[in-house]
Order: sequence, then structure tokens, then C-alpha cells
Amino acid sequence: MLEKLGEVIRKATDKIANAIFLDKNLVDSITKDLQRALIEADVNIVLVKELNDKIKKAALDERIKGVDKKEHIIKLLHDELIKILGEHKQLKLQKKQNRIMLFGLYGAGKTTTIAKLGNYFAKRGNKVALVGLDTHRPAAPEQLKQLAEQNKLTCFIEPKEKDPVKIWKKYEKQLKDYNLILIDTAGRHTLDKDLVKEIKLLNKEIKPTESILIMPADIGQASKQQAQEFKEAINISGVIITRMDSTAKAGGALTACAETKAPVYFIGTGEKINDIEEFNPESFLSRLLGMGDLQSLIEKIKSVTNEKEQEKIQKRIEEGKLSLSDVVEQVKSMGSMGGLDKIKSMIPGLGDAKIPDNLLENQQEKISKWEHVIKSMTQEERDNPELLEKQTSRIARVAKGAGVHTSDIRSLLKQYNMLSEMMKGGAEIDMSQGMSQKQMMKLAKKFAKGGKLRF
Repeated sequence: MLEKLGEVIRKATDKIANAIFLDKNLVDSITKDLQRALIEADVNIVLVKELNDKIKKAALDERIKGVDKKEHIIKLLHDELIKILGEHKQLKLQKKQNRIMLFGLYGAGKTTTIAKLGNYFAKRGNKVALVGLDTHRPAAPEQLKQLAEQNKLTCFIEPKEKDPVKIWKKYEKQLKDYNLILIDTAGRHTLDKDLVKEIKLLNKEIKPTESILIMPADIGQASKQQAQEFKEAINISGVIITRMDSTAKAGGALTACAETKAPVYFIGTGEKINDIEEFNPESFLSRLLGMGDLQSLIEKIKSVTNEKEQEKIQKRIEEGKLSLSDVVEQVKSMGSMGGLDKIKSMIPGLGDAKIPDNLLENQQEKISKWEHVIKSMTQEERDNPELLEKQTSRIARVAKGAGVHTSDIRSLLKQYNMLSEMMKGGAEIDMSQGMSQKQMMKLAKKFAKGGKLRF
């Protein structure tokens, strides 16, 4: 996602900062590289030209000299890029019931995004319900139901009913028990008259607190027209951009929304349920420049951890009762954050760290083996792993029952010991292991202070 653009911007700022003289040739070289990278990222050429003109004007301004001029140009570049990316506007929930309707054309990822949003807000203490009102795509209700079940979310659908208003009215009383209702609506290949009519009818009936457009990043600058059309037709309050991880055109989608004054609330960064994050232009640019984004890391931690469950685990740790099942759950939490590549991009100074490609894959393989191992143990052994360490005959028995090598069991016991030590604050943090929300928060703070990471 926009790696090349980030690299070019970093090089441009380094050239400016390290230059003895900011002459015309150097400025021309920098702006040319920037222009090429921004256009390749599908940023509107008019915006690119405006940025280049401002940088050249600042560089040639005789009133500003020396170091001040360098700082001025770097700040100008940063501020203009933030402006191109748009304003930061959060999707804030009201104290009363929140009814959020999501719209979008076919293939935008609407149904998947609803499940991601539901999971995002449920993990933050909200009572969430998903409602399927897409009566045009036959598979939509079943897809929403499956996603809800997989992520322990409540879902209301009526597959045989073709009138979305009737579906809403049927469940309206039951929905009063939820403080956040996420509503899936029908899509079309284009925003035609029938779709607008249906949306307006639902709008009148449901009276949503937010109307959000779901739009894929890979349509690039076409996002501008789509956002404008939906804004004029149904007055959308914000946008969620999907597939940000799979396209070089992401710059076009982001800047197009900024031009139409349609704030981007969230961006989808992958296929997993936790691959969604709040869009903050400053944080986004910071990550793009390899400077990390600790706030997004902390938000992602909140998305993959259940605070109540983590408190229980923490209590067991304090009582010296950490089980092997707890260890596996912690490692799973790390995997749910989207992989080490995504995590390291959020930690200052780690953007370019080299991590073996198969590291996460190996972790997933280990988790699968460990789950088989735990099933082959007695409850006493799960709760007191020390028994296995004291009696090698137990290890041999469990290995045979699970169909694994004894080395796999010793590997699990090693993780158990390391996690126990780390949770007590006595060991260096190891990112290849799992950790509680508190420990993850400590990790973020550790890097803010220049701590070290061990893979």
C-alpha cells in the first residue's frame, strides 16, 4: 500500500535536510520525483501540480534562508500532504441508539465491512446488532449471518422477504435493546433511480444517525465521482475505503474523498475481521514516512483482545495459575492483529526491519500443533504444566496421543515459561509470542521511548 510513495517522500525530505545549498537543480529533481510518485499513486494531477508549485515557490523565496528554509519546505510538504489526504473526522457514537446505514455498489465489500465494524465496536463495549436489508443479492443475508456467527455478533435477517422495509419493521422492537445497529443495504452496478428510491425509502423509515458509503480503493480517482453522486443523492456523512492493502491507487481514493469533503472514517487493510482501522491523515502519513503510528497500534490491540478475558488471565497470572490454554490464546491474539508486517509498520523505527517471510506462517503451524497437544493432556496437566517438565513420561504420552514430536511439547512449555516471566515483568518482550492487552500497551510505550524488539 503506497510503499513507493512513502519511500520517495522520505528521500525527498532527507535530500532537503542534508543539502548544503537548495539550488534550482536540486528542487527540480525533488519535485520531479515527488510528482512521478504521486501520479503513480493515482493522486489527482491538479493537486500534484499545486503541491509542486508551492514547494518551488518556497525554495526560491529569498526572504527565508539557511536551516529555516529547509525546515519551512519540509513542513510545507508535510502540511500539504495532510491537506491532500483530507480532514480527520471520527465516527463518534451517540449516547442514545446509533443506527448506521451502509451503502455501496456491487463488489465494494459492504457486507464484510459491516461485520468488521460490528466486531470493532463490540470489542469496545457496545451492544451491537447487524441487520440484513440487502434483498437483491441472494447470498447477502446468508453471508451476513455466517460472518456474525463466526465473530459472536447478533444478526437479524429474513432471506425470503424481498421488501427491506418489512424486514426492518419486523425486528424494530427487538432492536431497541441494542445501542448500535449496523444496517446492510442493497447495491447495484451503478447508482440508478431504483437504488436511490429504495435508499430514500429506508432513510425515511429508519432515520439513521450515520449514512456511510463503502468504496473500494482500487477504483482510484473514480472515487470522486462516486462519492459526489452518493452525497448528492442521499447525503452520506462519511466513507469507508476497502481494499487499501491491495492497490497502488489508494492515493486516488483518499484524495478524491477529501476533494468532495466526504470524510474517510475507516480504511480496510486486509481480509481478516480485525483488518479495519480508523483513518487519521497524520497517523497515515507518519506510517507512510516510516515514523510509526502507535495510536493505531493501540487501537488494533483493543480490536483483538477481550478486556474481561484478559483481566481473568491477568488474575490467574498474579495467582501463579497461568494455563497452557492461556498461552495459545495469547499467541492467537498476536496473529489476529494482521501479521508482523502490519504491526512493525506502526512502531517507530521498525518500518524497514527485515522479518523472515515464513515467521507468521510458522507461528500458525505451531498454534495448530499446540491445540492438538493440549487436547491430549489431562486437565491437571493443562493447569499445571510443571508436571510435564518434572516427568518426561508424561511428555512422551501426550506426544503420542497428539501425533507430534516431544520437541513440539517442549516448545510449548518454553513459550509458557517465557510468557509467565514476561507477564510478571521479568523478561524482555518477544514479538513472536502472545501477550495480554496490558503487555501490548507496554510494548507500544516501550517503542515510544526507543525500546528494543526481539523476533
